[in-house]
Amino acid sequence: MKKHALYQLLTFFLLVQIVFVKFMGYFPTIIERYYSNGIYQVISKVFRGIFGWIPFSVGDIYYFLIGIFIVISGYRFLKNKDKNRKRQLFKLGAFLSVFYFLFHFLWGMNYYRNSLFQTFNLSQKEYTLEELTNLTEQLLSELKHTQLQLVKNDTVKVSIPYSKNKILANTQLGYIALAKKYPRYQYRPKSLKKSLFSIPLTYMGFSGYLNPFSGEAQVDYLVPKISLPMISSHEVAHQLGIASESEANFIGFLAATNSDDLYFNYSGYLSALRYSVAAIRFKDSMASKAIVQKIPTGILKNIQETEDFWQSYQNKAEPFFKLFYDNYLKANQQKDGLQSYSNMVNLLVAYNQQVGIQKTPNTKPK
Repeated sequence: MKKHALYQLLTFFLLVQIVFVKFMGYFPTIIERYYSNGIYQVISKVFRGIFGWIPFSVGDIYYFLIGIFIVISGYRFLKNKDKNRKRQLFKLGAFLSVFYFLFHFLWGMNYYRNSLFQTFNLSQKEYTLEELTNLTEQLLSELKHTQLQLVKNDTVKVSIPYSKNKILANTQLGYIALAKKYPRYQYRPKSLKKSLFSIPLTYMGFSGYLNPFSGEAQVDYLVPKISLPMISSHEVAHQLGIASESEANFIGFLAATNSDDLYFNYSGYLSALRYSVAAIRFKDSMASKAIVQKIPTGILKNIQETEDFWQSYQNKAEPFFKLFYDNYLKANQQKDGLQSYSNMVNLLVAYNQQVGIQKTPNTKPK
């Protein structure tokens, strides 16, 4: 088959794929059973087994090479104006077709699986301010208890004493504990790495990502240590097939707070508290201020540490990257875009009512 004919065929196949993927989106239970809990589990374990032992991110090398290819192809397209534009467009269509197929086959179909409300048999409804306040009070109680276990003084911020590599290594501990309750979240082998693009990633305002073409979970290696346990737990959730950002936040929270590592507990509760306080602020600003006044000085210092970090990297280009990612999320079953991250609170309220998030007695720790 001549190359041009192949390009045409692959371009037509792109249209077929788009229709097929959107059609399968109406059958999340089939996706859940045969892809997310079937085909994808094999793909994920194979990728993690092949690339997990390599100390650097193979997926980032892929992205770098793809970037070079796109730049060179774009240059040639603009330079060679006399070439057959129709042929060149079919060539682009063929590239996009292969990319689209690999993305969805290797990971992307997880966007169309059942929600965690169904997986955990949770009640999905609009939560009240009272329900949200109750959750927030419990999160704060757990956070304060964990803080005092770590630093013995509520005016002192928590600082993780070991390296970021150690934090990445300890991420698996949370999933080992979580798998005792929910075996589907078993995490072996592991493949969690620092991104080779951590500097540009930070300037874009992102803390991590999953590479669907290598199955590696990547984290921004520049973020404050106190944030890293929750970030790494979030990215592993993506690696296990949780595509939704809010659901990856939820599973990451469960893993971090079930870990035997108290620093992971603290990071998980701290992240969830910030989301829940923001949700209260959206409903009642005065109620959120009342909660904030109850937060100990040391915890507020950790929150400020994180905010100062991201503030120091803000730039004019960041909103454009976030706009692109916002539209990407909306195109993949997450209608709220970047707001999807904070939707974890809905899951937390429902889970707290049915299962409970509290690990310690509801008393002031000594």
